[in-house]
Amino acid sequence: MSAFNDIRDYVAIPRVLSLKLSPDGSRLVSAVQSLNPDGRSYGTALWAVPVDGEPYRLTRSAKGETGAVFTDAGDLLFTSARPDPTVKDSSDETPALWLLPRAGGEARQVASRPGGIAAVRTAGDVVVFAADVLDGEEAAEEERRKARKDAGISAILHEGHPVRYWDHDLGPGRTRLFAARLGDDRLEDVRDLTPEPDEALRDAAFELTPDGATVVTTWKVYLPGGQHRVDLVAIDVATGERRTLFSQDGHDFIGPVAVSPDGTRVACARERHTSWDVSESFELWIGDLATGEGAAYAPDLFPSDVAWAPDSASVYVAADHQGRRPVFRVPLDGEPVRLTPDDAAYLGLCPSADGRSVYALRSAVDLAPGPARIDVAGGEIVDLPSPAPRPQVPGTLTEVTATADDGTRIRGWLVLPDGARAGDPAPLLLWIHGGPVSSWNDWQWRWQAWIMAEHGYAVLMPDPCLSTGYGQEMIDRGWGNWGPRTQADLDVIVDAALARDDIDETRVAAMGGSFGGYMANWLAGHSDRYKAIVTHASLWHLDQFAGTTDVPMYWQREFGAPGSERYDLLSPHLALDAITTPMLVIHGDKDYRVPIGEALRLWWDLRRSEVDSKFLYFPDENHWILKPGNVVAWYETVLAFLAQHVLGQEWKRPESVA
Repeated sequence: MSAFNDIRDYVAIPRVLSLKLSPDGSRLVSAVQSLNPDGRSYGTALWAVPVDGEPYRLTRSAKGETGAVFTDAGDLLFTSARPDPTVKDSSDETPALWLLPRAGGEARQVASRPGGIAAVRTAGDVVVFAADVLDGEEAAEEERRKARKDAGISAILHEGHPVRYWDHDLGPGRTRLFAARLGDDRLEDVRDLTPEPDEALRDAAFELTPDGATVVTTWKVYLPGGQHRVDLVAIDVATGERRTLFSQDGHDFIGPVAVSPDGTRVACARERHTSWDVSESFELWIGDLATGEGAAYAPDLFPSDVAWAPDSASVYVAADHQGRRPVFRVPLDGEPVRLTPDDAAYLGLCPSADGRSVYALRSAVDLAPGPARIDVAGGEIVDLPSPAPRPQVPGTLTEVTATADDGTRIRGWLVLPDGARAGDPAPLLLWIHGGPVSSWNDWQWRWQAWIMAEHGYAVLMPDPCLSTGYGQEMIDRGWGNWGPRTQADLDVIVDAALARDDIDETRVAAMGGSFGGYMANWLAGHSDRYKAIVTHASLWHLDQFAGTTDVPMYWQREFGAPGSERYDLLSPHLALDAITTPMLVIHGDKDYRVPIGEALRLWWDLRRSEVDSKFLYFPDENHWILKPGNVVAWYETVLAFLAQHVLGQEWKRPESVA
């Protein structure tokens, strides 16, 4: 039986999350997520993937392991909250740093911090890691944390913005970088490289130079009016001296960050600050590590991942392109060349030291992620044995294209269920992607079209205006014009899908999350084509949203200060009186990107307007629904709602939400 029929079988599918190549090129290491024995949560473990053999598991613990990096000697560093067997009654819940010897044997803890250890990088015998640290005397931090906990104090006094991010509160600790040296048993000579960072290193992307002498890291600079920019800085590991590499008003220099193997250059992404009439734009930026002089490369490629070729003469970039995410080689002295000719999406780029191959995670809308080898010379792609076997999808994938009113080509993926044909056409679900600067080009664990296909639905996944991979003009078309321009693009490609004889034009629904949820709400008030609408983590009242999200300055750059005309033009709530389509509202309480207030207000507005509607509420989830049981409840409720309004079946409350 298909793993997409019973949602409980689907959530149990193991998932490959990352990829790292050993220094000698003999094996890769992946973090693999799988269902814990209790069936209520996920755990992660590290797996070895030999480049010419079968995968095997490296770690096993209830707490799981993540963030693996190789040392130059081939040992493996990773973070885990597993108990330290060398410490009596060890029950610390904070992640520590562990080392698994290449020669085999048990992993040992090599460093810990009262606030836990996050990302780690290493070169030679140098290790640099990020950790959460309370302001004040470092030596007494553990006691101060315990005293705060024992006193029942959760209060945080803020003197700046932001105060929370994604799904967690910020503070009272701040991220710092520490440098150390690999010792025989533990890290030695641990030093604080950034003793007074304020919030500059929050969510920092950092890398070590190959000689271990310099840390290159993103550095937030806070500006008046709640604004900030992101610079790229270099920190001397020996002295802690910091100098700015890349800084430019109106731009952020952000991850992915990569240092060339010869230690002379740094590659990252440069993002320009948006405004009322300046749209979002990303580009590859490469600069000199010594002088800070840099330039933009391949302006039409928005880099999702970056890795240097071993000769330091070119950079490999994974970037969205026409509904795919190919790998490109970008030379320092020439034009970009596409390496991968297939329809796949690539991440986790790992060039081999001999320059012949690039290893990466390969996936697609119809292909779960797994390790692959790309031949640099000829572009040949070979899938390697995966530690998580890929599930077989129940249907077929094809493309749909249409021409918008301004002549722009709009394309999208169409998932077709087995058996859809003339005479027995499938009902259509329009799925609108989030972002809004994004694209449907990859396997989706959270929004899984193949579950819907298994239940008989065709799923249209279009890339309208604001989608990446179609040049800057595609983003410019929708900037500051979310609802009307995006709907016009969606209308023409839905028309193209409904013109097929294997699609039922009388049974159509729309779904979307985040920006896709905004568009679902917009369609509810501006179209009567859809039998049902599912809106997840959606924007409803733009003025309210723009001031309560965790990153208000980002959205207000595009929409202006509260009360500006764009809120009146583009806020879905202003079309409430026109909504007659049944709506399923879904939201998580821990969603700080699109706060729960959006769903609460939408739900009340629908109820007082007597719109046929339901509200699926998750008290313990964020912008995404991640816990296995809640994933089951999400799909079962969506399927039941669609069955009622699209298929004409009697409403049956799912057992998962009974």
